[in-house]
Formats: sequence, structure tokens, C-alpha cells
Amino acid sequence: MDQAESSPSPGQPEPEQPEPGRPTRPARPAPRPGGRAEHEVPALRLEHPVVAGYDGSASSRNALAYAAGLARRLARPLLIVYVCSSGVYCEPLTGQVVGVPRDADALERWLLAELDQVTGHAEIDVHVRTRRGSPARELAAAAEEFSADALVIGAPTHFWHRIAGSVSGWLARHARCPVIVVP
Repeated sequence: MDQAESSPSPGQPEPEQPEPGRPTRPARPAPRPGGRAEHEVPALRLEHPVVAGYDGSASSRNALAYAAGLARRLARPLLIVYVCSSGVYCEPLTGQVVGVPRDADALERWLLAELDQVTGHAEIDVHVRTRRGSPARELAAAAEEFSADALVIGAPTHFWHRIAGSVSGWLARHARCPVIVVP
């Protein structure tokens, strides 16, 4: 038996057999009509995806295209993460707290349309997640939650990011996976 092949420890299941009482699932979701894979799964279990942070900017579109290519080359799923603000603000004249709900389905359709534009309908396993809060912290949390192989984001374009700090700078210091910043 060579080193790549190992026998399971006593009491452990064989590698090809699922644990008793645990449902089996295919390594990749079955493609839907039209060639695209299933995009939203309530209990998402991804194995080392490539995470792409997306905000709609030109550099994040470039990052999305790079992340899709990287996911295809590594044979990994692509997880697109869109982080929006809390959506709550205070109306200045009355002081009333106002929340702006976003249509999750419309947001997912927009993100998938953006992906299709930059990749030309590439055949990759794609999942979309939206989060609320700090973009840097939420992207790092998503990458850690799914044990990402890489986190791909667009380079900052605003001058004040060079002074006050940027999402990419924070992620380079705090993320637990490789961070790729695409111009």
C-alpha cells in the first residue's frame, strides 16, 4: 500500500461510503436546464470555493472574471459575495429610523447577469450570498466559513482609501486565505 492510500482508523467509515445516518449528495449540483448549476441552496456546504467580493465597480467586475477563471482552473465552486450596508439610516428632519429592504431575488439575478457578462456563460458551479455589514469583515468571515481557497476582490479606486485604509488592505492583514487584488 503506498502512502497516498491509507486504510481508515478502526471505527471510521471507508472513504467511498457515507457515514451511517448521513444523506449522500453529489460533489456538484446537477445542472439546471440552460447549462447553469443550482445557485442558491439553503444549507450551503461548499468545499474550498473561490470567493469573489463584488460591489458593481469596474475593478470588482475584473475580479469577478478572474475569480471565475480561477474557479474553473482549480475545479472549485465560485461563491459570489455581495456585502451591502445595514440598510438602516436616520431621516435627518424627523429623526425617524428608516430601513430600506432589498429584493434578494432581484439582487441575485443582477449578480448572476453580471457574472454571465464577464465570463460568457462559463460552466462553473456558482453560488451567491449577500451579507450586511462591513465589507472587509463580512468577506473575511465568508472566506473563513467556507474554507476558501482564495478571496478575489477588486482594487480600491478612491483616493481616500489610500489615506483611510481599504477593504483590500484590511483583508491582506486579516483574512485566513490568499487574497488576490485585481485592478
